[in-house]
Amino acid sequence: MAEILNGKEVAAKLRKRIAAECEELKKTGIQPGLAVILVGNNPASQVYVRNKKRGCEEVGFYSESYELPEDTTEKELLELIDRLNHDDKIHGILTQLPLPGHLSDKTVIDAISPEKDVDAFSERNVGKIMIGDHDFLPCTPAGIMAILKEYGISCDGKKCVVIGRSNIVGKPMAMLMLHDNGTVTVCHSHTKNLKEITRDADIIVVAIGKADFLTGDMIKEGAVVIDVGMNRRGDGKLTGDVDFASCEPKCSYITPVPGGVGPMTITMLLQNTLTSAKKHAEKQ
Repeated sequence: MAEILNGKEVAAKLRKRIAAECEELKKTGIQPGLAVILVGNNPASQVYVRNKKRGCEEVGFYSESYELPEDTTEKELLELIDRLNHDDKIHGILTQLPLPGHLSDKTVIDAISPEKDVDAFSERNVGKIMIGDHDFLPCTPAGIMAILKEYGISCDGKKCVVIGRSNIVGKPMAMLMLHDNGTVTVCHSHTKNLKEITRDADIIVVAIGKADFLTGDMIKEGAVVIDVGMNRRGDGKLTGDVDFASCEPKCSYITPVPGGVGPMTITMLLQNTLTSAKKHAEKQ
């Protein structure tokens, strides 16, 4: 029977520390500030933006949110980002993805100052993660590493498998596990004999957006399984990328959905914003 990796509890613990550090920073006249930009009416994105705003309130951050119409032009969006880049009250800027089709994700991400890119999506921040000299870490992979650390699980010398190669989760996840001395294999839609690879893994991170994809016959006894997925079944219930019922009896540790990786993502966003505010304070 697996021990549950409770991301909700780890997030609550980290947020208390972030709130305490925020109070100390306020004494120097600086309140960490986060600006969130949402373009269009994507219901899931609206929920994420609300949660980010609530997270800021919880830890004592200043926050601004911009909900722009679907037909916002690239010029209008870039002008807003430029203004926020030069606003000393704002230490973190993020634009909720995906953007409507007529806007370029890359152009918008590149417009955000690397010092305020708290999603760590810009080319400069991605490069810094690659060489291990980073200011910010992508929020979901950083949250996963924080959960592993909290439960005393090291990647050192372990066979680590990441299923999914997105720029947001899969690729940076592999890099962080490599920095922790894991031996990392990245699997994806073109991977052959996937089951042979996963059954040899000590730690598996699944981030492909397919409900109940990883099943119990794909893992070995004692594996650690991290589920990044958030999918909705036909009956409306949430499920991850891992078939919890078949995997949990074989695992040593497993994350639930919900309550696993999800709460950590916004917590690490808050951590990145705090880091940015501290760097701003050092320059003064």
